[in-house]
Amino acid sequence: MTQPAPAPGQPPAGSPTAPDRLGIFSWCLFDWANSAFNTVIGTFVFSVYFARDVYGDEIAGSALWGYTIGLSGLGVAILSPILGAIADRTGRRKPWLSVFVALTVLPTALLWMGEPDPAFVVFALVLVGLSSIAFELSGVFYNAMLPGVAPKPMIGRVSGWGWGLGYFGGLASLVTALFVLIRPDPPLFGLSSESSETIRATTILVAAWFSLFALPIFLFTRDEPPTGVGSGQAIREGLKTLADTIRELARTRRNVLRFLIASALYRDGLITLFAVGGLYAAGTFGMDFDQLTVFAIGLNVTAGLGAIGFGWLDDAIGSKPTVLISIAGLIVFGVVSLLISDANTFIAVALALGIFVGPAQAASRTFMARLAPRHLEVESFGLYALTGKSIAFLGPVLFAAATDAFDSQRAGMSTIILFWLIGGLLLLTVREPKDRRTRTP
Repeated sequence: MTQPAPAPGQPPAGSPTAPDRLGIFSWCLFDWANSAFNTVIGTFVFSVYFARDVYGDEIAGSALWGYTIGLSGLGVAILSPILGAIADRTGRRKPWLSVFVALTVLPTALLWMGEPDPAFVVFALVLVGLSSIAFELSGVFYNAMLPGVAPKPMIGRVSGWGWGLGYFGGLASLVTALFVLIRPDPPLFGLSSESSETIRATTILVAAWFSLFALPIFLFTRDEPPTGVGSGQAIREGLKTLADTIRELARTRRNVLRFLIASALYRDGLITLFAVGGLYAAGTFGMDFDQLTVFAIGLNVTAGLGAIGFGWLDDAIGSKPTVLISIAGLIVFGVVSLLISDANTFIAVALALGIFVGPAQAASRTFMARLAPRHLEVESFGLYALTGKSIAFLGPVLFAAATDAFDSQRAGMSTIILFWLIGGLLLLTVREPKDRRTRTP
């Protein structure tokens, strides 16, 4: 596989250097910034508002939401490896990142116009689909910066710090939404609760939150140097390199291919959990918006602590054991959560499950960074997104289908356990590099 040489005077990506604390913190802060989108729009507030108030039927509305999130994943699957391969030829990550942040923020802000009326169903779903695609593509370029930001011995911790900070960012955005927009009576800022403006205003909050806290990564985190390759040449060479990489995955890099497939499966279970978790809590246990927000706060605390704490474990014992421990915890507490009917017990079990959510994601990102060939980081994370998103529609679609078929959200949620189990079993066959602090040359 051909790889571009580093620019003159630049160390190879991921080479050991003194930690750039401000750059690392600014990179981690991007997780704080983007978590508001997943937490407020995708899981706990706007998705529930859409099903209950825009569509008008929690079961059918949650199924339609699941189909939309699944279909948006197909767009990510197609675009991410292509754009990643091209970006690797041009070198810099930040220009691409800025474009997709903007394409996430603008449709999110426009969701403010989605009134509680079935006439706005298509309008809301189109904007959610577009913003979801841009959001996921921004993550490809963000994740690809990790090997150049974190010193090799700290890569697991830095990834864990990012995920942990992200969960606390989700918590902070929910607290803000709850106490500034949703709960005040009378509403602040001239909002009206009669037309759900207090709920709809959370979309403006998310857009502003993402824009503000994403700024430091552009100001203080080092980027890869430009290669000087023109756009036309970058497209030609990037597509050729991508084709060569895909052929090599099937012939000589089967270990990496098994990891990509395994991680796609268990990550799809997590993606589905994020997409429909709030809908499940609201529909099965009758939680209102205030209860959902408080529940989400607790869940973000346990997930954030888990991601940060397991980051040291990742560097100590490796990414694979860390992910396997996390999957085992997810399965155990996931099964228990489906067997209980008391809301308080469900909350306790869900909070315990949250401890293992962050480490599964953070250690998987670390594993991919360690396996990524130098100077092909964006392409590698593009393939990481491709394998995830190429089947990402399966989780939400199976949830929706099982929910429709059995008229039960419990039946829909049970499909998530299968993705975790199958993905964990396949991960057992993946070999981790003998020196966990090195990356594929």
